[in-house]
Amino acid sequence: MCGIIGIALRDGNVVPLLIRGLERLEYRGYDSVGIAVTGPKGVTVRKGAGTLERVKRRLAFHELRGSCGVGHTRWATHGPPNDVNAHPHTDCTGSIALVHNGVIRNYASLKAEVEARGHRIRSDTDTEIIAHLIEEALRSTGDMVRAIASALKRLKGSYALAIVHSSEPGRIYFARMRSPLILGLGEKGNAVASDIPALLEVSRRIIVIDDGEFGWIEPGRVKLYKLTADGFVEVPEAELAKRVKVVEWTPEAASKAGYPHFMIKEIYEQPQALRDTLNGVLEDPAVRVAAEAVAGARRVYVTGAGTSYHAGLVFTFMLARLAGVAAIPLIASEAKQYRDAVGEGDVVVAISQSGETFDTLELVREYRELGAKIVGVTNVVGSALDRESDYTVYTRAGPEIGVAATKTYLSQVLALTLLAVEAGVSTGRLGESDARRAKSILESAPDLTAASIKLGDAISRDLSGKIDRQSIYILGRGLGALLAKEAALKVKEIAYLHAEAYPAGESKHGPIALVEEGFPVFIIATSDSPEVAGNAIEMAARGAVVRVFKPSDFELEVPREKAVVYELPPSGGELILEPFILIPPFQLLAYHTAVRKGYDPDKPRNLAKTVTVE
Repeated sequence: MCGIIGIALRDGNVVPLLIRGLERLEYRGYDSVGIAVTGPKGVTVRKGAGTLERVKRRLAFHELRGSCGVGHTRWATHGPPNDVNAHPHTDCTGSIALVHNGVIRNYASLKAEVEARGHRIRSDTDTEIIAHLIEEALRSTGDMVRAIASALKRLKGSYALAIVHSSEPGRIYFARMRSPLILGLGEKGNAVASDIPALLEVSRRIIVIDDGEFGWIEPGRVKLYKLTADGFVEVPEAELAKRVKVVEWTPEAASKAGYPHFMIKEIYEQPQALRDTLNGVLEDPAVRVAAEAVAGARRVYVTGAGTSYHAGLVFTFMLARLAGVAAIPLIASEAKQYRDAVGEGDVVVAISQSGETFDTLELVREYRELGAKIVGVTNVVGSALDRESDYTVYTRAGPEIGVAATKTYLSQVLALTLLAVEAGVSTGRLGESDARRAKSILESAPDLTAASIKLGDAISRDLSGKIDRQSIYILGRGLGALLAKEAALKVKEIAYLHAEAYPAGESKHGPIALVEEGFPVFIIATSDSPEVAGNAIEMAARGAVVRVFKPSDFELEVPREKAVVYELPPSGGELILEPFILIPPFQLLAYHTAVRKGYDPDKPRNLAKTVTVE
């Protein structure tokens, strides 16, 4: 779960561009970092443990010169994060250097093989083995394309690779299998990277590389090959030209734009992201086709990981309410739970911001084999989920760099709610006029989110200094119980507090035993569940410090002496608007608590944004 980049320029120094690209990839990991640059003296590698900012200063990246190079920022899977395990890795001769995102499952047996043949392995990583396999194959073939193809056929697992060789100082080789990889085609040069934001300094013209493809780039030239059972074939240039897409994102959209952190920038970007989602989904006729598939399914499974799964929970709620369709929510990594029940006529709604989440893609591939149709919901056009879905709904939230999902969560909720509205039309639960009304209501979501952010910022700044316990509860009922899961996740991953989300009605069946004098309890009150007032009172009766967040026009019978009640923007009694009102204050609470404690909210410990490994 790392970030890779490679850039080949016509002229000029590639190092500043590599560094800027790595800055935009640090959300994928920041245990260690490194770059390799080719030049007259061969391949120069500098790498070390730590964040990009620290390592580039310590190792003087600015001293390096060259027009072609590769870079890597790491989230450790094999071997601890130290200088030796940092990428790039080299072969025995030091003439081949490569960076890798993925996991090589058979690396132990491959390592034993190459060591038995005299190779010296310096790191604990699975990646270094690839360099030695290429070295061996190059010795026998004399050709890098054939050598790489030979090495790739030995690998089991996932990889996205960028490779340089001292004998071809202006060329970068690349390969992909089940890990994201994108080419950028520019006038000043070409590039390859794990994600679009890293390419934006070079080009907005991209080609998404498919599984089993490899090739090379030079300034102004691209070659692409496809692995086959007995070797490889070249992808025709005409086919390659048809795959070029132009992305709308700008380099400025992927920068902090004056904010201290990406997370707070992206929280404040939510109103605009929601407008873009609305415009995209409302104008896309494919959404209605996807909704018809959902409405007519034998069974509907809704899947995702982390925040995307939480957005899926809201979708199951809305789908039942608006379309009368019962859906089964399923955490992607638990695909085996329903494997034996999946078959023809079923539909999977798979949600992934990046479209590259490993567990989600594994479930999609397995359930497709069993006969299910796939509705993909993603932020990235051309991602693996997009390509492997029968129908795709694009959230169009723009780049999200912060590890903690903020604007992409609410954009997913909005897109999925609109999908549920269309499904309601297909089932007959909603008439066309009902659907128009629902869409009109949802058009106020951006403005309500902006108002909630404005109110929530002051509230959360104040609260961030008042949480004096290491554990808190975030409770809700109905829709509020589902929103509580996302609120708690934000607090856990950014502020490092043990925040447990729980259906408030279930609290008396065990969890209330933990409540004692001064215990912090937050309640998300949604208009479908006025009975949550009783839960607030019972928590207060046991000494808890209770804080209730609700739309200001939702009347809740909670005595002021029992709880602090925060009045957020009014929903007008429209439940479908309440996620956009109730979630921003908790995103801001997580952010301000982390900053107050001295944590970096953009780089939460042990986490990376896009989980592309098992």
